[in-house]
Amino acid sequence: MADQTQSSNVKKQLNQPPSLPQFPPLSVSIPPDVSNPPPPPPIVGPSITTMSPSSLAGSPTGKHPLYRGIRPRGGKWVSEIREPRKTTRIWLGTYPKAEMAAAAYDVAALALKGNEAILNFPEDVLRYPVPGSASPADIRKAAATAATMKQDKIEENKLEVDKVEKEGSEEEFIDIEALFDMPNLLVDMAGGMMVSPPRMGNSDDRDLAEYNETVSLWNYD
Repeated sequence: MADQTQSSNVKKQLNQPPSLPQFPPLSVSIPPDVSNPPPPPPIVGPSITTMSPSSLAGSPTGKHPLYRGIRPRGGKWVSEIREPRKTTRIWLGTYPKAEMAAAAYDVAALALKGNEAILNFPEDVLRYPVPGSASPADIRKAAATAATMKQDKIEENKLEVDKVEKEGSEEEFIDIEALFDMPNLLVDMAGGMMVSPPRMGNSDDRDLAEYNETVSLWNYD
């Protein structure tokens, strides 16, 4: 009886389909499309623009975005500096260009603050005039001299730029007659173009045709 039960169990196991192993579900990540990357975010940064006194007149501070110690007034630029440890200011003059007013401020800053001064044009520190004393009158006089020097430098740079642009726009002229030592070369060429070509006679054409028929260029006998 036990053998029959065991044989029946074996038959049942043989008739049942084999059970497949169970695996955990696979997570597949799709890589991004690198052929069409998203556009980068826009870069927002400060932009340097040339501002006129009229454009700064309505601003809250009225200060120049690049130069220290100047402010617009009446279409020009006023230069002034505060005296150290005081509430008073030294007026350095009114100038037509911002660079001139900025140079005037540099001279006053050097006279009052020395090496601690923050300059608008540090490359010109050796060219600036030195005031005779720390009095406002002497500082103002040296500042006016520095502004004039800056104006001369601006005009000099402008002339150099204009000269370079003019030289680049002009084409180099080559005198062919002087090059070949032929003073009347162009006149002779023009006269030669006006002369009609010589005419070929019919007899010459016939003689040339007969010669071609009798003589072959490729005949080496």
